[in-house]
Amino acid sequence: MKLKLSLILLLMGGYASQSSAQTTNAWKTATSGGYTYKYVTGDPTHSRFYTLKNGLTVILSPTAKQPRIQAYIAVKAGSKTDPADHTGLAHYLEHMMFKGTDKFGSLNWAKEKPLLDQIDELYEQYNSTKDEAKRKEIYKQIDKTSGEAAKFAIANEYDKMMTGMGGQNSNAFTSFEQTVYTEDIPSSSIDKFLTMQGERFRMPVLRIFHTELEAVYEEKNRGLDSDPSKVQEAMFEALFPNNNYGKQTTIGTIEHLKNPSLKAIRKYYYSYYVPNNMGVILSGDFNPDVMIKKVAQHFNYMKPATVPPYKYAPEVPITTPVQRDVYGPNPENLTIAYRFPGASTRDARLLSLVGSLLTNGKAGLFDLDLTKKQKLLSAFASANTLKDYSVLVLRGTPVKGQSLDDVKALMLGEIDKLRKGEFSDDLIQSIVNNYKKSKIEQDESYNQRASNLMDDFTSGVDWRTDVASISELSKVTKPQIIAFANKYLKDNNFVIVYKHQGADKNIIKVEKPPITPVEVNAGEQSAYVKMINAIPATPVQPVWLDYNKDIQRAKAGPVDVLAVQNKDNSIFRLYYRYDMGSWNNKMLPIAAQYLQFLGTDKLSAEDISKAFYKLASAFNVSAATENATISINGLQENFGASVTLFENLLANCKADEKALTGLKARLKRSRENFKLNKGAIMQGLVSYAQYGPQNPFNYVLTDEEIDNIRADDLVAILHSLVNYKHTILYYGPQTAVQAGAALTKLHKTPATFTPYPAAKIFTRVKADKNTVLFGNYDMVQAEIQWIRNEDAYDPDKAPTIELFNNYFGGGISSIVFQNIRESKALAYSTYAYYIESQKKEDSNSFVAYVGTQADKMNEAIPAMNELLNKMPESTEAFKSARENIHKSIETERITQDGILFNYLAAQRKGLNYDIRKNVFETVGKITYTDLNTFHDYELKAKPYTYCIVASDKRVTEDDLKKYGELLKPDMKQIFGY
Repeated sequence: MKLKLSLILLLMGGYASQSSAQTTNAWKTATSGGYTYKYVTGDPTHSRFYTLKNGLTVILSPTAKQPRIQAYIAVKAGSKTDPADHTGLAHYLEHMMFKGTDKFGSLNWAKEKPLLDQIDELYEQYNSTKDEAKRKEIYKQIDKTSGEAAKFAIANEYDKMMTGMGGQNSNAFTSFEQTVYTEDIPSSSIDKFLTMQGERFRMPVLRIFHTELEAVYEEKNRGLDSDPSKVQEAMFEALFPNNNYGKQTTIGTIEHLKNPSLKAIRKYYYSYYVPNNMGVILSGDFNPDVMIKKVAQHFNYMKPATVPPYKYAPEVPITTPVQRDVYGPNPENLTIAYRFPGASTRDARLLSLVGSLLTNGKAGLFDLDLTKKQKLLSAFASANTLKDYSVLVLRGTPVKGQSLDDVKALMLGEIDKLRKGEFSDDLIQSIVNNYKKSKIEQDESYNQRASNLMDDFTSGVDWRTDVASISELSKVTKPQIIAFANKYLKDNNFVIVYKHQGADKNIIKVEKPPITPVEVNAGEQSAYVKMINAIPATPVQPVWLDYNKDIQRAKAGPVDVLAVQNKDNSIFRLYYRYDMGSWNNKMLPIAAQYLQFLGTDKLSAEDISKAFYKLASAFNVSAATENATISINGLQENFGASVTLFENLLANCKADEKALTGLKARLKRSRENFKLNKGAIMQGLVSYAQYGPQNPFNYVLTDEEIDNIRADDLVAILHSLVNYKHTILYYGPQTAVQAGAALTKLHKTPATFTPYPAAKIFTRVKADKNTVLFGNYDMVQAEIQWIRNEDAYDPDKAPTIELFNNYFGGGISSIVFQNIRESKALAYSTYAYYIESQKKEDSNSFVAYVGTQADKMNEAIPAMNELLNKMPESTEAFKSARENIHKSIETERITQDGILFNYLAAQRKGLNYDIRKNVFETVGKITYTDLNTFHDYELKAKPYTYCIVASDKRVTEDDLKKYGELLKPDMKQIFGY
């Protein structure tokens, strides 16, 4: 079917006319449940804003989609407010806020406190001492006294409490002007949660400090190994010479990391962790009238105080480009950054629109002129809005043969087009339409709601302007954008960062301090935690999927349609799912990429991108190893136009030799860059460990095969997709029958389907001896993964595996984390998982990980091996792990198209039922003895393949050979090209 652009515009006309409707948004005040709050009229999240008598901000956004609550406790202070002589302090404090108070985290506070006071004084002596010999002696005393104090500490008692109440994603983060503590909890556990949080912020105790400090050292070293982090720091340093955005980093300097002051940390806490500088943001399943009383009850004790104002000299306008050069092993790229006013200004909101004019994934200037035409390997623009200033960031990656100055010229050329107004007249309205769609999707998620509210709170953005932003931006005219661009985006007022591929000669790693492992008392429990656990929780009934009832079924011609109806809004998501992938045809992923650069006899590739964007729709074609998926999403009112547009493209796309030449160059450069990625190298080693030298990771086209690709062959693959058997998945406002009827007309299929091409078969190999696979990479750290293939998939093992992962190595309160990070300070990140196969024919596998300093590798590996051979017992941790599984499953709601994908995943495992029901009903019957038996049978005294990525300048062959037969595959062996 041919579809002209004019017809597309006609079909979407109804939606475009709707977008002109305006909604009045204003602050109003109301009283309910004895508390007064503010709200914004027309706010789809129905958020309430309270201010308690002590100044604490409480923001409540109720939604009953799942019986869970996303909680943020946010402090409006971060690295920007660090003392200049103690940078990194806010981040330190964030880590220490998990260590407990005088009531929890301690076996005996009366005995622990004098030792902690000694440690305080020792650190002050350490900081003021310059003589290195004396400093070493003081550090020995710190290490010794810390070991004594740790005998009275209970490590990770906070995390165990959160685990026991069914908490998920317990974490925190620090940035320039915010420190935020985040939890996702069952709504039934809210009384436990608020009781604990009220105590947590009352009087944090800085216990187990020096091992946590080592974790921060590790985090610093990970930053030194991250080229993107180095680019970011260089960019902010050049943009903000007067503001702490550029003068200080969140992680802090090496010098300050080596000289922490617990007294300075405590002073910072009492200065900024005050109620009038904090917010409690909750979104989820609750009654706000009830919730506000509960929050007030637990936080009213906090006393307000005057918060030290942050003062800075305004930045001087940039009149000449400021250049920085960054070196590292990752591929080269170029960053250009412009400075803008802060987040609360109208200019910052216009900046987000400008970012979308440049990059929106479909019809932006960068999208059409640089990516679609393959002038650059990648190019994007994004707005970073902060309280004092905002930044427009442009980043480009060159294709083979290009210089970074070529990238600069191309990106600045698009900025010049923006200044001249050389963009489609209706692009602004298209962006607004897509913003509307995005807003609907965000408001569906209680997590995203809370995140948006929290960000506005900490950056000082008025929520009313956020709610009204779409209405405001819909009134913006093209002349206003042109004027805005000419005001801020000049030829000489930017910072430019050249990221070169090469050795960074300026890295000074944080050296490993001598640390004696400390007690973690994992099996102990304080009286306070026993009290928390005794607080009753409202019972919640779990909800299981019934695939026969929860999934509607219909036909679209000969194709099965599986559907879940969206009764909440107008969003639809459509998928054509094929049981074939790159193992059936290595050219399929290439053809999928090629489609985005193709047009038809009526529409160019650029026309098609613009048309999809105007419809607020998008499509994607992807090919994994064993399946391929075509996805189309958008607004139901544009369903017919969106599907017709895609079907027309797929059926009538024309070979384009110029596009293929560009795609080949793109593929080759991407493959070269992939070899410079340490994560990709590790991924290749893991695949090698699981399948042997010929494995799924390196089952790719050779360079010669890429050179020989013909455009007609790729187009033939695309045209033939409809001829292969597939399943249609639909999530949207229509029923399955309605969607099937519509697709029968829109989606043309043959009378009989073509059989799939035969698939390449890969079989996992069983290790019979310890082996070390080493990948050389220039970095400070060493990353180690333990890989072992296990027995065949067995659904009866699912409850045991779930409990084992939760207890042994799957979180902050796990045995692995407590021993390797908390007790021995050997890693910033560490975990261990037994992984069930995704299909019944495959075997399960086990993976463990440690990311550590290279000079600690020979301590970290034995530490993990010790746990693999003997699993420590902790009665309380075991109990918390079981409780976490129960409460997590009973409050989990699989909804929307998640139901469809859960069904497909079950099918691959040979299941026709929701496996979670078996886990829920069985896990409570599993004893520690059962778990230990599983551990010993699966892991103890077994051979492993150690996949290690590190620098051969920091790790010797003799070190590696300690752990098994050493193999050092070269890059071609790893990557296949």
